[in-house]
Amino acid sequence: METFDITVIGSGPGGYVAAIRSAQLGYKTAIIEKYNTLGGTCTNVGCIPTKALLDSTHHYSDALNSFGAHGIEYSNLRLNVEQLFKRKNEVVTKNTQGLDFLMRKNKITVFHGSGSFVNNETLKIVHDDKTETVINSDKFIIATGSKPSTIPDIAIDKKRIITSTEALGLQEKPESIVIIGGGVIGVEMASIFNRIGTKVTILEYADNLIATMDSELGKALTKILTNEGVEIKLQQAVYKAENLGNTAKVYFKNKQGEEQDLTADYILVAVGRKSYVNGLGLENTNVELNNNGTVKVNELLQTTASNIYAIGDVVGGAMLAHKAEEEAVFVVERINGQKPHINYDRIPSVVYTWPEVASVGATEEQLKKQGVEYNIGKFPFAVNARARAGMETEGFVKVLSDPKYGELLGVHIIGARAADLIAQAVVGLEYEVTANGMATMSYAHPTYSEVIKEAYTIASGRPSLNI
Repeated sequence: METFDITVIGSGPGGYVAAIRSAQLGYKTAIIEKYNTLGGTCTNVGCIPTKALLDSTHHYSDALNSFGAHGIEYSNLRLNVEQLFKRKNEVVTKNTQGLDFLMRKNKITVFHGSGSFVNNETLKIVHDDKTETVINSDKFIIATGSKPSTIPDIAIDKKRIITSTEALGLQEKPESIVIIGGGVIGVEMASIFNRIGTKVTILEYADNLIATMDSELGKALTKILTNEGVEIKLQQAVYKAENLGNTAKVYFKNKQGEEQDLTADYILVAVGRKSYVNGLGLENTNVELNNNGTVKVNELLQTTASNIYAIGDVVGGAMLAHKAEEEAVFVVERINGQKPHINYDRIPSVVYTWPEVASVGATEEQLKKQGVEYNIGKFPFAVNARARAGMETEGFVKVLSDPKYGELLGVHIIGARAADLIAQAVVGLEYEVTANGMATMSYAHPTYSEVIKEAYTIASGRPSLNI
């Protein structure tokens, strides 16, 4: 029976980063993955394939709607759906091959199969061919991620009632699709299918899209998606869906309580994700679960079994790949005797629609609820020279700052390249730079980043030079 210093269960962003950092620090490391490829949900059926399709469909949408204004004329434009998905698969393959290389480079032992605990120190791995391998490990890190959630009485059959996983594997363009849920996954899926000509309807229970982010972002995104042809129905309570063979039907009540229904080629359930611990054999360990099914951990991400840690979606909190990566490094370096830290309120969130949406820190709603005073600095992309040149004038930057000392409290962006721009705001929050300090640095001209500069300027109490 082989013994390891650290064994990681799950090879998503949290898992593979934990394994690599463990090996870098000199630990004999193993990683367990139940599927044939490394990378977990994010690499195989989540973040990476979604972004590949978002980029491809964005190019197609620009060719249809924007190229003429740039003086680019063409004829016989058509969408090759087969090539669209082929490119997506190629992107995924390159990423998984990259992970295989990193495992070899760092001398990490990879086991493909389902791992389950025999006890706190022993793990049994059942491979696809039903053979078994049993290993011992001084420390374990559970990084098994999450699976799509559903709502009561909505059974996901993976045929007509599907999740984003099945949606990313469709090989032909649906004529219509109803998306249950207007969160990050829902609006990204809506963008992909709407751009290729599918009739898209979003049913959202809350009174705003991307409801966990600042409400102004959701309202702006609703307007943008509606103008692009997505039908958005807010405050809708879905209670039933059924597979009709060649189509599917969803039943819901609107905000007045009136019965409604819609029929479409597919019903896509995008109501969030839940931690995945099935088959781990936790009952054979001292590991305990919270009432919501997440793994119970302390501030060191240590479970109730002192040698077993858990990270990422499986412990709850924001279900973000980069949050899992931060926790991976944190746990391994803590095991190593170092003292890293994580500021969870400074981990950014991003929605990869176009324009993109990004946020870090407190929302205005949170500050109001907490009774915290704040200044607002808000500046539109519409008056930015670079945005005008690129025909990307939708959106704004909203900065929230402390009125007494100027500390940044939150930064919220909807606009071109928001996913990249938010990194600068994270630096400001992480190192407690004031709004004035962020505003008085030099920003290259013309760039989208100048929109943030102007929002910082206004939040610091000084007038913008551009309005």
